[in-house]
Amino acid sequence: MVVFGVILMIIGFLAGIAPLWTIGLILVIVGLVLSILGMAGRPVGGRRYYY
Repeated sequence: MVVFGVILMIIGFLAGIAPLWTIGLILVIVGLVLSILGMAGRPVGGRRYYY
């Protein structure tokens, strides 16, 4: 999710498409939060790992 978000941010920045950049930023933030929760040993959505 983080990698996909970064790719969308790069494409949105280079192409000048603001919604892609925004969606990419949201995906990066959500991916990082889920990663941190997973590393802390906290189940996310009833699963130990979100991937």
